[in-house]
Amino acid sequence: KKQDKVMLENSLRLRVIGEREGIPARARRELERLEKLTAQGERMTILLALNYSGREEIVHACREIVRQNLLRSDEIDEETITKFLYTAGIPDPDLLIRTSGEMRISNFLLWQMAYTELWITPVLWPDFRKIHFLEAVLEYQRRERRFGGLGSN
Repeated sequence: KKQDKVMLENSLRLRVIGEREGIPARARRELERLEKLTAQGERMTILLALNYSGREEIVHACREIVRQNLLRSDEIDEETITKFLYTAGIPDPDLLIRTSGEMRISNFLLWQMAYTELWITPVLWPDFRKIHFLEAVLEYQRRERRFGGLGSN
């Protein structure tokens, strides 16, 4: 398949996040096939969020910790929860580009976005182009990342 060749030639890895049970079986099988095929991709990871809720992801992680009976409750910390998220092993996002002027994150990557920079544009997603992406990146490069600290000023 054409997408297989592109993914492999560019060393891309596909990861699907979200509740897979809500995805039709045929589509789910194809996504699982692509995930296995691209598992060794190292250049870039593409996260495809389907049937995804940030709150549900956190609940899922907590339930999985309890189900596996790995730790006592006083041993559970941020690192533990992070290991059980759908995005385990993937760095938190540096930048979220929000289209349509929406001033909210809409239940998306709630845990992972603690220190993510936001760039909001009034441009609607269907109209979003390379120039808008470049504007976001340039703006991001001018920012001072503080990760919860006070910064240098």
